[in-house]
Amino acid sequence: MSILAALEEQSVLFPVTGPGASTATRVTARDISVVICAYTEKRWEQLCEAVESVIRAGASDVIVVIDHNPGLLARATDRFAAASVLENTYPPGLSGARNSGVERAQGGVIAFIDDDAVATPGWLEELADGYASDSTMAVGGHIKPLWQDDTRPSWFPQEFDWVVGCSYRGLPSQSAPVRNLIGCNMSFRRSVFEDVGGFVSGIGRIGAVPVGCEETEFCIRATRQRPDQEILYRPSARVWHLVEASRESVRYFLSRCFAEGRSKAQVTAAAGLHQGLSSERTYVSRTLPAGVMAGWRDVLHGDAWGAARSGAIIAGLAVTAVGYLKGRVVDRPGHAVPAGV
Repeated sequence: MSILAALEEQSVLFPVTGPGASTATRVTARDISVVICAYTEKRWEQLCEAVESVIRAGASDVIVVIDHNPGLLARATDRFAAASVLENTYPPGLSGARNSGVERAQGGVIAFIDDDAVATPGWLEELADGYASDSTMAVGGHIKPLWQDDTRPSWFPQEFDWVVGCSYRGLPSQSAPVRNLIGCNMSFRRSVFEDVGGFVSGIGRIGAVPVGCEETEFCIRATRQRPDQEILYRPSARVWHLVEASRESVRYFLSRCFAEGRSKAQVTAAAGLHQGLSSERTYVSRTLPAGVMAGWRDVLHGDAWGAARSGAIIAGLAVTAVGYLKGRVVDRPGHAVPAGV
């Protein structure tokens, strides 16, 4: 099934109507709608902090989307008087929840932040400044890990911070065009959704299942539709992302790498190998070898954990590759990744 056919089947082709349909040259923080998706009451305190942080950052249109959890929906409706609280009207999963939020959003730009993340005070202004040119269709920012145990695990390489949904070593250090954004801190002009539709179900996360890449597929599709526009990574637009203790284990690290490989297989099936793996080629050929060498240099300078970081890079790459091969050979591209790995 083609991406367009999938969008039509899922009813996520958005009409060109409503406020913010035109592309304005000047974008301000108040022009940006913020969508926060949540699925579990276990993150209630974090969700409250996320909503409060985006309001403090100047958001005037905050949409909280609850993913098929009636109890959480009732609790959020009662708690967040300053936000629009609604239920995901699509099948369960992050893609459907985001699409529900897009439909409700009023701004000319729609931003996304996770329910366990906190925006810095200048977050929206920095995103807005990224839209100074009409040639920019999307802007994302830096995501810093907030380790629940206060300290980064000594074995955990910064090159793999994407495992916990954060910006990783290898991304640009200054504002620069990129292929895709990370879902915890990203924004798009409303007109992008009107042109290409919404996020496709069957690639992204459902509940706690550690798959992803729905934003990668969306960014690639948007670039194909708008080849003369760019996706901008702006490190000065910062958020903090909580890393729960359960995600600091080697077991989670490897399971997330495996799931990422399977998700990448679905992205390449939809977008082709050239675009589907364009960023990964540089990452694998430059960033990871440099990380392995840096780990061994650290050992020579007295940091024994450097060897563990080098080993984690090699293991993470190998497991991701195995997941990718399984996704290409065994999984059916275009269909939902099953819960078990």
